[in-house]
Formats: sequence, structure tokens, C-alpha cells
Amino acid sequence: MPGPKTNERPGTRATLRGYHMSASKARLVLNLIRGEDVTTAREILAATTREAADVIGKVLASAIANAVTNDGQSADELYVSAAYADEGITMKRFSPRARGRAGKIAKRACHITVIVSRLDDDRLEVLRASRNASAAASRSRRVASSRRRADQQKSLNRREVAAAEAAEAVEAEQADQVENQVDVDEVDEDAPEHDGDVVAETSETVDAVDETGETVDENTQETDK
Repeated sequence: MPGPKTNERPGTRATLRGYHMSASKARLVLNLIRGEDVTTAREILAATTREAADVIGKVLASAIANAVTNDGQSADELYVSAAYADEGITMKRFSPRARGRAGKIAKRACHITVIVSRLDDDRLEVLRASRNASAAASRSRRVASSRRRADQQKSLNRREVAAAEAAEAVEAEQADQVENQVDVDEVDEDAPEHDGDVVAETSETVDAVDETGETVDENTQETDK
């Protein structure tokens, strides 16, 4: 028994007619999103570099909007149930060739249709579980990343504080050295005058001793006589 015709398939559809592109080029992209949920289909189209990806993305967005607005469905519960491209009109053009001949140019067009439907309950549960797991993994990665950044910031702050303390210690040590040098210079300036007085007093004491010694010697001599 043949399957349902393309115009009899259930779901909400959106069609772009007469787009100037060959149907074979559009089918290459439509094959990528057929059977995928709308979120995955959008991600696939965003990562595809072909020209048809932009056009099919707009058709998909129109189908989702039709399902939400006209059928009252949730966009998160939809998937691409059918996606196909039919041949459109072909404009025939010619280019001159050698010896009066003409080269045929076929400017093709296509009709792109995207149909979205609601997911089954089982598949919807699996999809929700997968989304929750991916969201939890993403949240844990963000938390771990924020913690790493916080630890790095704390380590940087500790290093800055340690560097500041070390700089303050060096400055204090240099200031102490300068003060000690100033004190030494002042002592050196006062030292010669004090030394001179001490030397003078010492010399006077020696002279006095010498005189006393002579006196003692004279008294000794008189006693001997």
C-alpha cells in the first residue's frame, strides 16, 4: 500500500514556491534536517554553509510560527516530519557558441516544503531528559568555570597583597638605612672635637706625671746626699 501523498501528510506546513535554485541543491540540505526536532534542525542549518540553508531556515521558521499560531502547539514539542523540494519552472536561455551554434542554459527553480508535527510522548520524554541532562552539564560547567575564575582572582589578589607588603617592607628597610646613615654621619662630625679634648686632657695628665716624676727624682737625689 503506498504511503500518503505529500499534500496529504499530517502536520503544519510552510511552502516556498518558485525559488531560483535547483531542487537537487535544496534536497541536500533538506535531508539533513528531516526527522530532527526543531531545535536540532535550527542548529544544523546554522552550521551549514550552503545557500539553501538560509532559505530552508526561513521556511522552517514559518512552519513553526504557523503551528504555534494556527494550531496552538508548543514550539519545543515539534519536529520536522517531512521536508522535500519539487521541481519548478525551468527558464530556457541560450548562449552563442562557435560556428553559429547555441548553448542551452537551463535556469531551474524549485518549490520547498517543510512540515512540522508534534513529537510522540515517548520521544518527547527522551528529548526532555536529554535537554535536562545537557542543561545540568552546561550549568555545572558554568559553575566550575566561575569557581576557577574566582580562585584565580583570589590568587591574584593574594599575590598583589604579598607584592605590596614586600614593597612596603623594602621601603621601610631603605628608610631605616637612610636614618642610620644620617645618625652615623652626625656621630662622625662630633667625634673629632671630643677626641681632641680627650687627647689634650691626656697630654696634660702625662705632663703632670712627668713633672711629678722629676720632683720625686729630685727629692730622692737630695735624700741620697
